[in-house]
Amino acid sequence: MHRIGIDIIEIPRIARAIERHGEGFLRRVFTDREIASYRNKTPSLAARFAAKEAMMKTLGQGFFKIGWREIEVLSRPSGEPTVRLYRKAKRRATKLGLKTFALSLSHSREYAIAMVLAADEE
Repeated sequence: MHRIGIDIIEIPRIARAIERHGEGFLRRVFTDREIASYRNKTPSLAARFAAKEAMMKTLGQGFFKIGWREIEVLSRPSGEPTVRLYRKAKRRATKLGLKTFALSLSHSREYAIAMVLAADEE
């Protein structure tokens, strides 16, 4: 079984949210490790926002059922993005039998995009 999620977001939209709501927005959407790694990198934050949306789509759940901070998107030293699930997000993945997640992130000047491919095999 495979499931796919994809999302695209305007980078200026994330920049405006940070300008308007500052630390409150960052703390509501991103984990402490994401903030520490990408605080001053708005395109990277936007890509991670898109990744969280893509993961919610992969899990068949919206942000009303899974919290933003239950999905954490970081990068390995090689730059490869990784995703970790916590609490309800992790339980939902387990219920669906999903064991592995491949994640791709990209951004241009205006847009950030993310795609998640989940599988029931390792």
